[in-house]
Amino acid sequence: MNRYPAIPPSQLLLRLLAATIAVAATPTLASAQAAAGRAAEDEKNAPATVSAEQMSGRPDREVILERDVEIIRGPTTVNADRATYRVVEDEVEASGNIRMRRFGDTYTGDEMRLRLEAQEGYVTHPTYRLQINNARGGAERIDFEGEDRATVTEGTYSTCEAPDPDWYLKSSKLNLDAGREEGLARSPVLYFKGVPILAAPAMSFPLSDARKSGVLPPTIGTTNKGGLDVTVPYYFNIAPNRDLTLFPRLFARRGLQLGAEARYLGETYTGQTRVEYLPDDRRTGTTRYAYSSIHSQSLTPSLNFNWNLNGASDDQYPDDITRTRTAASQRLLPRDLSFNYYGSFWTASARASSFQILQDPIVPIGRPYDRLPQLTFQSGRQDIKGFDWNADAEFTNFYHPDLVRGDRLLINPRLSYPIIRPGYFITPRVSLHGTKYSLQNTAPGAPDSLSRFLPTVSVDSGMVFERDANFLGNSMTQTFEPRLFYVYTPYRDQSAFPLFDTALADLSFAQLFSENRFIGNDRISDANQVTAAAVSRYIEPSGTERMRFAVGQRFYLNEQRVNLGTPRSQSRSDLLLSIYGRVSPAISVDTNLQYSQTLNSVIRANYGMQWSPAPRKVLNVKYRLDRVNDLVNELKQVDVSGQWPISDRWYGVARVNYSIPDSKVAEGLLGLEYKADCWIFRIVGQRTPTATTAATTSLFFQLELTGLTRLGSNPLDALRANIPGYQLVNQPSNP
Repeated sequence: MNRYPAIPPSQLLLRLLAATIAVAATPTLASAQAAAGRAAEDEKNAPATVSAEQMSGRPDREVILERDVEIIRGPTTVNADRATYRVVEDEVEASGNIRMRRFGDTYTGDEMRLRLEAQEGYVTHPTYRLQINNARGGAERIDFEGEDRATVTEGTYSTCEAPDPDWYLKSSKLNLDAGREEGLARSPVLYFKGVPILAAPAMSFPLSDARKSGVLPPTIGTTNKGGLDVTVPYYFNIAPNRDLTLFPRLFARRGLQLGAEARYLGETYTGQTRVEYLPDDRRTGTTRYAYSSIHSQSLTPSLNFNWNLNGASDDQYPDDITRTRTAASQRLLPRDLSFNYYGSFWTASARASSFQILQDPIVPIGRPYDRLPQLTFQSGRQDIKGFDWNADAEFTNFYHPDLVRGDRLLINPRLSYPIIRPGYFITPRVSLHGTKYSLQNTAPGAPDSLSRFLPTVSVDSGMVFERDANFLGNSMTQTFEPRLFYVYTPYRDQSAFPLFDTALADLSFAQLFSENRFIGNDRISDANQVTAAAVSRYIEPSGTERMRFAVGQRFYLNEQRVNLGTPRSQSRSDLLLSIYGRVSPAISVDTNLQYSQTLNSVIRANYGMQWSPAPRKVLNVKYRLDRVNDLVNELKQVDVSGQWPISDRWYGVARVNYSIPDSKVAEGLLGLEYKADCWIFRIVGQRTPTATTAATTSLFFQLELTGLTRLGSNPLDALRANIPGYQLVNQPSNP
C-alpha cells in the first residue's frame, strides 16, 4: 500500500519536531488547558493525510485514489472505493461505499463532495447517525453547511437502534443544527409502527435536553367533570433565566380556557406566575379564572421582599378544572406580602396576609383571621460567657368580619445556660411571655383590653451511651440516649382572651419537648410536668443511621387548668413509640404509635413498610388509625401502592387508599407502562377527592418517543406523588 502525507517533507519534519517537544514538556494545569485548546485548533487546521491501494496525479495539485481509500483531515475521516483530493481547494470528491466520520457523527452514501476545512458539501443517498443524541436516519441527500449545520432532503429521523425503527419522523426538509441543539422539520409526518399518527406544516424538536422555543407536545386526557381535555402549549425560551409558556386548553364540556405561566430568575430575584382564564364555561354559564404568583427579591444584602398571591373565581374551581390532587384539595388560598431585614444578630419583618376561602359544600371551612399587618422582631446570641439568649417581639392586627378582632402585642425574652459534655448535656432556661390585647367587636360586657405576663422555667437534660453491637449480622454502634425535660409555668385564667391563631398542638415527639401545649400565642398552658424519653440507634461504621427506636411520655405533676375543649384529667399524656430504619437493603419500616393508657388502646398510629428489592420494583403498605377527636367516627385507612414488572417490558403501577369504616376506596390509581427500546407507553387512571363528597376521575394516555417528544397527557407527576419510590422505567439503574 502506498501512503504519504499531502504536504512537503520539510513541513512534516517541523511538525514532528514540534510534537516531540510538546510531549516532553510537563505542563501546569493552566498551560495544559491552553495546550488542549491549541491542540483542538491544530487538529482542525491539520493537513490532510491520504492513503489508497493505488494513487496517481500530482501531490501538490490533485491526487487520484483507487481502492480502499482513506482521507483524514482533523476531525473528518472519509473512506470510499474511489476519491479525488484537490490539494489547493482542500476538497474531496468520492464515490462508491462512502463512509465518513465527521465531528463524532457517521455517514454512509453513494457519492460525496466536501471541502474539508470549510466543512461544506453533500452526500447522496446517505444514512447518518448523530453523536449528540444517537439519532439516525436516511435521506435522498444531505447538504453540509459548516461544522454544526446540515440539511437532510427527503429524509427520516429516529432515535431507535433497529434498522427498521418503531417510530420515525419523515420530512421533505430536515435542518439539523448541533450548535443550537435543535432540529426543524418541514412538512413532517410522524410514523409509529408504520402508521402515520401526527402531521404538521413544521415541527421543531431538541437534539439534547437543552430548552428551546416552540410548540410543546399536546396533552390529551379526560375527566368526569370536563370530558375530553386537550392542551397545546407553546414555549418561549426568552433568555437563559426567563421563559413563558402559553397553554390554550380545550374542555369538550366547558369550552376553551387560556393560560400562561412565566418564570424568571436573576441574581437578586426569582419568581413564577400562572394565570388561567375560561371566558364562558358552558356548564355554569360564568367566567372562571384562577391565578397564582410567587416572588422573592433581595432589595439589599440585608433586606428582601416576598409575595405569595393566589385566587380563584369560585368555590368549585379546583373541583371542576384542576386534575392534580394538590391543587384540587387546596381550599385556603393565601395572599401574603412580606419584608424581612436581617441584622448581625436580629431579624425584623413586616407582613400582611389574608386568605380566600373555597368552601367545601358539605363541611364549611372556618375563615382564618387576616393579619393586617404583622410586625415581628427576633434576636439572639449564643455562648455569651456561657449563656444563650433570645428575645422575640410581635405586633399584629387581627381582622375578621364577624368575630372579635383587635391588636396583640407580644414580648418573649429567653435565657439559657447550656452545659454540654461528651456524654451528657443539661440546659436550664427561663423565659417571660408578656401579651397585651386591644380588642374591638367584643360581646356586651366583655373587656376590650387584656394583658398577661407568665414566666416559664425549664430544664432539659440527657445522656448518650454507646457500645459495639451486631445488627442482622453487621457490626455497628448502638446508642442509648435517655432524656428528661421539666417545665414549670404558673396558672393564669385566660378564658376571656380571644383565639386569633391558637389551637391545641397534636402530640408528637417534638411537642413532648415543647414548653407550651398550644400552637400560637393566645394561650400559654400552665405546666408542672416532666417528659421522659429514650432513643436507641444502630449506626453503621460510615455514620449512616440504620435503625432508630424511640419512646416518650409526659407526666403532669399538677392538674392542667388552661384548656381548649374538654379539660384534661389524666396525670400523664399518651405514650409515644416510634420505629424507623432499614431492616435490609430492600426493606424499610416506619411506625409511629400513640397509646392511651387510660383507654388501654392505640388511638393514633401509622404503620408503614417499603419493599424495593431491585430498580423499578417497589411495594408500599401503610395503615393509618386516628380516633383522637372522635372515638365513634374514627379514621382507619389502608394504603397500598407499588410499581412492579409484569413481564419483560410491561410494568404495573397502582395505589389504593381504602377507608375501612366507610367500606370504600377513598383514593385510587391504576396504570400500565410498556417500555420498548426507543419508546414508552403509559395508561393511568386516577380518582382524586376534591371535597367531602366530591371526586374527580382522570384518565391519562402518554406515548413517549425517546429523544423526540411525549404525546398525550402526563401521568408522571401523579405517579411520583402516589407511589413513594417510583422510578421512570427508562431511568438508569443506580448501583
